[in-house]
Amino acid sequence: MDLTIEKLIYGGEGLARLPADEKGRGKAVFVPFVLEKEKIDATLTEQKPGFARGRVEKILEASAERIDAHCPYFLRCGGCHYQHTGYEHQLAIKAAILKENLRRLAKLELASEIEVHASPPWNYRNRTRLQVRAEGGFTLGYFKGSSHEVLAAEACPTSSPLINRAIEALWKLGRNGQVPAELRELELFANEDDSRLQVELYGDPHGDKARRTKSGQALAERLRAELPEVVSVYVFAQNTGLARGAQGVVNEEPDWTVGAGEFRYRTRAAQFRVSGGAFFQVNRFLVEELVKVVTANRSGEVALDLYAGVGLFSVALGTSFRHIVAVESSQGSAGDLKYNCPPNGKAVRATVDDYLAAKGAKVRPQLVVVDPPRAGLGERVARELAKLETGRVTYVSCDPATLARDLVALTAGGFRVEQVHLVDLFPQTYHIESVVELVR
Repeated sequence: MDLTIEKLIYGGEGLARLPADEKGRGKAVFVPFVLEKEKIDATLTEQKPGFARGRVEKILEASAERIDAHCPYFLRCGGCHYQHTGYEHQLAIKAAILKENLRRLAKLELASEIEVHASPPWNYRNRTRLQVRAEGGFTLGYFKGSSHEVLAAEACPTSSPLINRAIEALWKLGRNGQVPAELRELELFANEDDSRLQVELYGDPHGDKARRTKSGQALAERLRAELPEVVSVYVFAQNTGLARGAQGVVNEEPDWTVGAGEFRYRTRAAQFRVSGGAFFQVNRFLVEELVKVVTANRSGEVALDLYAGVGLFSVALGTSFRHIVAVESSQGSAGDLKYNCPPNGKAVRATVDDYLAAKGAKVRPQLVVVDPPRAGLGERVARELAKLETGRVTYVSCDPATLARDLVALTAGGFRVEQVHLVDLFPQTYHIESVVELVR
């Protein structure tokens, strides 16, 4: 059927509508890899009571913003969603989606325009996670869109040059039968100048630990021989690494490590230790910009850094606040946070929920920074945060829907939005990183 795309929505899809029927307005249809106002020939692939999904068969009238994709895997790989349009237009799409989510879900009309912080559009990723299948012929790559089928990929133009060299080395080892069948996933993490690499290997959690460890050791030796930039390697059970980012306390003990604690990521403020399993921002070009947006021109007696990770914001805040309290639940990140924390900082391993319940009535920070996982703060944390005796909260978000939901509770608690930033950590994808400055 012929459809006209009304607009793009969060998730990388375009919104069209079926013809109106006796019930009124036509059902919404979500179609990927389109642009606003395009006319398309589409096939419906899924029908639900309230909406449908479709795929493009042919572009009947293309947008003037449509371009040819840069990557040969685009449309098949699930990693990118916007390579069919230029980068400036991608930024406009994201700003419009963020603004609409805040208006529709949080009922917020922004007093000023969203401040956009752009990234170089390619080779920006310092971290990438790949699927590995070594049985019955070697495959290394990414999941196809909306599936768990692995698409073989021999390069990734959004990842750094060193990561792409590592992908090339892994393909060489795999073709020679030197990648063990026990390996299911791996993660590559490059430092700030793309000169050092950390590797996390994830094996079958149901398999034999000793065999998984031995296989990981063997691959680590082979990979370090091919790529001297590899300074540390960790072997995990697969489900351990996947738990990163949860709000609950997470145990992330690796089965085996080499070079543990040797990997460092340097910023203007400090040199950070980042261990295997710990979280760190993925855009190597915008780390400094993100820190500046969150911490610049802020000072006082006490700053509270919640979901602190390895301390990226805590260290910067330590130069302008007399005391920093940094809270992190993940075992891997909390260990690095304690190591990286400035002398005037205190690292606390706890969930944010537990910390606020225990200490919220006693702490009186001049600034609270929150950088929660995709699930956001949640009702209880947002409510406790609104009770704090503080005049300023800076909310770093990677999901506009959960951000909008949490802003409802925070604005009900007396905060107002002073400024919204779009910090584009993920060019070519639908992901939106934003920073919201709240005051009361």
